[in-house]
Amino acid sequence: MKIVIINGQNHKGSTYHIAQELAEKIGNDITEFFLPKDFGEFCIGCARCFTVSETKCPHYQKLLPLTEALNTADVIILASPVYVYHATGAMKAFLDHYGYRWMVHRPEERMFRKQGICISTAAGAGMKSTNKDMADSLFFWGVPRIEQLGIGVAAIDWDHVSDKKKRIIQKKSDAIARRIRRRHGKVKPGLKTKGFFHIMRMLQKKGWNEADVRYWQEKGWHQKNRPWKSPRISPDPSGEHS
Repeated sequence: MKIVIINGQNHKGSTYHIAQELAEKIGNDITEFFLPKDFGEFCIGCARCFTVSETKCPHYQKLLPLTEALNTADVIILASPVYVYHATGAMKAFLDHYGYRWMVHRPEERMFRKQGICISTAAGAGMKSTNKDMADSLFFWGVPRIEQLGIGVAAIDWDHVSDKKKRIIQKKSDAIARRIRRRHGKVKPGLKTKGFFHIMRMLQKKGWNEADVRYWQEKGWHQKNRPWKSPRISPDPSGEHS
């Protein structure tokens, strides 16, 4: 099982250690990135990804290794410590670059077969809102199964997290890993994802963005084709949509 971890910070603190522990319980094919070290660009709002192609984004080439990892992974782990009750700015900047992949625009069909995990930690509170920052993108990308793990570690670094708290973390990560492994290869969208997709399908039939309309037509989603029913496809190394 292929796993990609997107760490919303460069340092290896509590969030990093929990993400590593959970990923290793799921499988041993793990790719990880650190933000902003591996990608630290801010979206400049040019809207070229929406109106023309994501390849026209000025940061497309820098983002490509992360995009390819997302495309080929079975499990996507987004991990961020709590910064003022939300995900880090680096994580937000990263997710901003995939607005074109939301179901309202040009969702990547491989996302509809993946599982996602959102992990956040704080010395105190804010894990729920931080995980929501990341889970929103996973859902609107089409990821059908999303787990969330938020832990108040009551410490400023991993070394000072109590043994009792680490046992709680271990128990929760064990349960998530079991569910992820059990569902592997059998992931299907639920009613919420399908319902939202069909709403977007109706909007795309009317059409307001030529690039989006062309994409949906090429996929056959206006007809009977659906992203979760499409045959498995080999990853496009360029990550480019026609």
